[in-house]
Amino acid sequence: MYSVKEAESIILTQIQPRQETEKVSLEAAFGRILAEDISSDLDFPYWDNSAMDGYAVRYEDVKDTNPENPVTLKIIAEIPAGKVPEKIIQPGETARIFTGAMLPAGSDTIIMQENTQKQGERVAILIPPEKIGLFVRQRGTFYRAGNTLLKAGIALNSPEIAVLATAQATELTVFSRPQVAIFSTGDELINPDETLQKGQIIDSNRYALTAFVASLGAIPRPLGIIKDNPDLLRETIRKAINSSAIVLSTGGVSVGDYDYIEGILGELGGKILIGSVAIQPGKPLTFATFPNGCIYFGIPGNPVSALVSCWRFVQMAIKKLSGLTEYQNKFLRVVTRDTLQSNGQREVYLWGKIEIIEGVYQFQLASGQHNSANLINLAGTNALAIIPQGKTTIQAGETVEVMTGLPL
Repeated sequence: MYSVKEAESIILTQIQPRQETEKVSLEAAFGRILAEDISSDLDFPYWDNSAMDGYAVRYEDVKDTNPENPVTLKIIAEIPAGKVPEKIIQPGETARIFTGAMLPAGSDTIIMQENTQKQGERVAILIPPEKIGLFVRQRGTFYRAGNTLLKAGIALNSPEIAVLATAQATELTVFSRPQVAIFSTGDELINPDETLQKGQIIDSNRYALTAFVASLGAIPRPLGIIKDNPDLLRETIRKAINSSAIVLSTGGVSVGDYDYIEGILGELGGKILIGSVAIQPGKPLTFATFPNGCIYFGIPGNPVSALVSCWRFVQMAIKKLSGLTEYQNKFLRVVTRDTLQSNGQREVYLWGKIEIIEGVYQFQLASGQHNSANLINLAGTNALAIIPQGKTTIQAGETVEVMTGLPL
């Protein structure tokens, strides 16, 4: 049995980022992973422009003004955003200017409107600017043309999309999204739209894992419920490993008489690198690789165990395979509001919420029974508190390491 850290290392060592890429439009780029560095031939800002509604002036003209003896300047132009200034500001002159508008030649400073008093064709400057260049966004101060704007390996979310738009990057090279085959195993399972009979269990895992995979930007391929029939399982797994980058199955990886998965993986040429991990919940974890590059995760059937296994191990694999450079899980040390307990035999993950209370991150256990079959109190979970192997108690008020960033 491997420790959690050992299992993580084995998995990440086997995962190589995807090389397949495709072109997408800017409109279709949200959530995709950039496959090449982006630069622009535009400076940003594109030109000197005003950060305020006010007046474009020469600093030398107004640096000594004051309310008792204000400098007055002749207004020679009005410059709205989008208009190219036609006049040059000479000594004693100014131009009315609006936020975002190009700075006229000859001027170097903006006086905000609130610090002026208009007098017909002239304006009195009541308050001197603190420095030359005040409220001027100078060309290229945010970004210089030719430099790297965005690096390959990042996810394109709203801020990145805005950056690409302003750089006129309308077609992008992104990594192709990995396909993940998903199926549940067990004669006891039924679909949610079927009538529940005694002894049966409604399959929630397939829906949870489909949503989990989609939230990471990969393409889920739900294959349904596969009964505990070795021939049917073998054919399903064979097709899945030949058509998907990752196969994710639940159930059939323990030591019961109907747990066939590991044997079938070996028959199909799989190399099983992990069979169990010292983690609770989620001890039965099968991780295998195939000669064609496919990665197989066999995770427990209990719904909490399934999701904890995915949060702790599978999400890193999908992120790295997808081309993300930042694929590691995220951890924080926070104060626990509850006493956390374990038998010390395995690394224990307890689900709940972290919130900022009185300026401090605090963790609170989900209410109700913490049982690997109880998916009800998983709703609203945003963190997992970790009790290290060998430790039995973390008292309320002490700090605890929590895993955050769960793709719910």
